[in-house]
Amino acid sequence: MLLRPFCDILPSEITPPEIYRERRLFMQGMGVLAAGAALGIAPDAQAETRLAGVRSSAYTLNEEKTPYKAITTYNNFYEFGTGKSDPADKAGSLKTRPWTVKVEGKVSKPGEYDIDSLMKLAPLEERVYRMRCVEGWSMVIPWVGFPLSELIRRVAPTGNAKYVEFVTLNDPGQMPGQRSGVLDWPYVEGLRMDEAMHPLAILVVGLYGQVLPNQNGAPVRLVVPWKYGFKSAKSIARIRFVEKQPLTAWMRAAPREYGFYSNVNPHVDHPRWSQAKERRIGEFLKRDTLMFNGYGAQVAQLYRGMDLQKFF
Repeated sequence: MLLRPFCDILPSEITPPEIYRERRLFMQGMGVLAAGAALGIAPDAQAETRLAGVRSSAYTLNEEKTPYKAITTYNNFYEFGTGKSDPADKAGSLKTRPWTVKVEGKVSKPGEYDIDSLMKLAPLEERVYRMRCVEGWSMVIPWVGFPLSELIRRVAPTGNAKYVEFVTLNDPGQMPGQRSGVLDWPYVEGLRMDEAMHPLAILVVGLYGQVLPNQNGAPVRLVVPWKYGFKSAKSIARIRFVEKQPLTAWMRAAPREYGFYSNVNPHVDHPRWSQAKERRIGEFLKRDTLMFNGYGAQVAQLYRGMDLQKFF
């Protein structure tokens, strides 16, 4: 399969290096202060949450980033409740150390990675991605992580591995939302193997240069920016390589509303609302939803010949 390089991003969407470096230094400083104020943490304590050795990346869009406070207080994370503020209010009960991610299934090198070892598999990069929620709102988030493909190569999938399944932590003691029946826990998501190997798909351990907050999926989550946000599984505990398409949590709960692919598509409405428009958090007016969330030049070839009305 031929993947188009990320240099296919329009030049107008890439921040010039000199501006990016100045903005990065400024935002790092402001991010620490804003986060500390939002979370009630003193600056000295907050400094301990900084991630070291994070490098800049070409995957940086020249769009205004959503403020740290909005990213960390307006979330969908049903393991802590269905309200947008529930994750920030209740995720303090989640213990992210020690933490292991078990890799299993149709791979030659199964294993178990503690979170610190996982973070050392590849250099950490800051990647500024558009993120689109199926409910119609969006953000621009500076994630810190590394390509999912780095982990996949290390575990050496066999020829029978057609899909990657992600299973999140199932612990109602730490995640009070799991005491409800809103979903069949644990939360399960999945990607086709070529989607998982795409350079845009990343495992995330931080945002705004800091350790990933609990309410945003700590200590490690998936981010797939051309798909609706619910595809990006949070607090991952198990990664399985399988031959058959996984039955994801939302497919199990509402198969007419949530398909396996869940690509951002303004031409395929949710049964209960249109997907043609979106509201960027912090803006009043709605904007047009972009096909594949604006990443069509990079990912459209993955779906060539597919009926995207049927495979929604």
